[in-house]
Amino acid sequence: MAIDVEKRLLGGATYRSLGEQQLSPAEERFERGRRTVGLFLAPIVTIVFLALPLSIPPSQQVLAGVLLGVIILWVTEAVPIPVGGLIGVGLIVVFGVAEAADVLAPFGSSTVFTFIGAFILAQAMLKHGVARRFAFRILSLPGIGRSTVRVIVAFGVITCLLSAFVSNTATVAMLLPTALGILAVIAKMMQDRGLVGEGFDPTRLRVGAALMLMLAYGASVGGLLTPVGSPPNLIGRGLIEEATGEKISFAEWMALAAPICLCMFAVLAVILLLLNRPEVRRIEGVSEYIAGERAKLGKFSPAERNTVIAFAVTVTLWIFPGIVALVSGTDSKVYDVVSGRLNEGVVAVLGASLLFLLPTSWRDREFTLNWSDAQRIDWGTIVLFGTGIIFGSLLADTGLAERIGTSSADALGLSSTFAITAFAVVLAIIVSETTSNTASAAVVVPIIIPIAVAAGVNPLVPALAATFAASFGFMLPVSTPQNAVVYGSGVVPITTMIRSGASFDVLGAILILLLLPLMVAAVGLG
Repeated sequence: MAIDVEKRLLGGATYRSLGEQQLSPAEERFERGRRTVGLFLAPIVTIVFLALPLSIPPSQQVLAGVLLGVIILWVTEAVPIPVGGLIGVGLIVVFGVAEAADVLAPFGSSTVFTFIGAFILAQAMLKHGVARRFAFRILSLPGIGRSTVRVIVAFGVITCLLSAFVSNTATVAMLLPTALGILAVIAKMMQDRGLVGEGFDPTRLRVGAALMLMLAYGASVGGLLTPVGSPPNLIGRGLIEEATGEKISFAEWMALAAPICLCMFAVLAVILLLLNRPEVRRIEGVSEYIAGERAKLGKFSPAERNTVIAFAVTVTLWIFPGIVALVSGTDSKVYDVVSGRLNEGVVAVLGASLLFLLPTSWRDREFTLNWSDAQRIDWGTIVLFGTGIIFGSLLADTGLAERIGTSSADALGLSSTFAITAFAVVLAIIVSETTSNTASAAVVVPIIIPIAVAAGVNPLVPALAATFAASFGFMLPVSTPQNAVVYGSGVVPITTMIRSGASFDVLGAILILLLLPLMVAAVGLG
């Protein structure tokens, strides 16, 4: 019996047991062993760490021990990844690191509501075929649809450009349905043309992993291009201006960031295509196939029209603060008011709410979505990122992140600009792997600036390097909201994300170290 490709790809499962996956005997043995090891290793590592005679406050030691155990659960998938985070959150409260009300407060984060609203919009796009229509439109562009490599690279370019002005999370949320639609088309064509067996798993195609990771990582790369492209940029720029008096204008930021982003994107494309080599590079007859399928879609239905309206309203409101920033600057009162009131989480839920207000049949009181549709969104991903925000808050609140940074700096004897910059990059990436990029910038940049000042080094380059590196951290679903969103598609195995993310972390760190000092000098900063 042939696999229903679209149903399989668009199911949106964050976590699947071994019985839900199509695995070879060797793959099943590896997965079973990986998950079994994690089940025992996580509590052992936590208990051993808690028993060590460390000269740090008990709250920091408990947080570090629990976080180590949770990371092991996340990496090995010994339990569903969202459950691993919830276990850690429960232990944090039981062991007295913080009060339950304070620990659970981040679940009310704007990002969580961005996820909810964006996922509901995505559900409407998938249910009513808008994502499929967009996918066929992209694949029909001259030369694009004939090559899987061109599809992946083109999608990355679009993602980078959008995320320079729209939040990275919003960009990925906007494009995810289209990416899934493209993948469904590619997988269906491979199936129809006999390029895969009848029982193949379309969620485990390498081309799918490459496409999804390009979406997540490309948004982070593009977010570096402007000061408003990512929250760490604004945080880092503000801290630098406060500490050094060096004001970095919008144009100066773009001038120094553009060459770095361009090189990063080229490296990203090479890494993803080498580590996740598409099963097929060219698919003959795609033009005829796409033309035929587009003809079957016919005209827009009322449900499709309503979905596009809700989507367009949401995207416009997401973009509007960036436009205001371009016109009046990020320091203006107008920008403060607009960005504060058009919070991306609030915009997401308002946009999603339109789907329950725009009718498809007013006589029958039928609307674009009903609550049964909304219940099908990936709540596991929402729980997953909520727990990631919690651990990020606790790292800062308990002082553990600052202790790690200052202790490392003292032990390594940092004294030169290059050494401090290298330390800043590595620390920011490590911190961002286990917490949000925003928290990483807020924690690491304040550590780096006094280290540089104490060493008699201009803190501009190290602090900027930490700011850029804070947008890295690509190995885990909780490292960035973008990672969590694409992981929620069910198309990217966590082992694939770790392998690709680690490679890009290393090469990205090298690019920042080599290019950032040159660009700062070229722009005339410092």
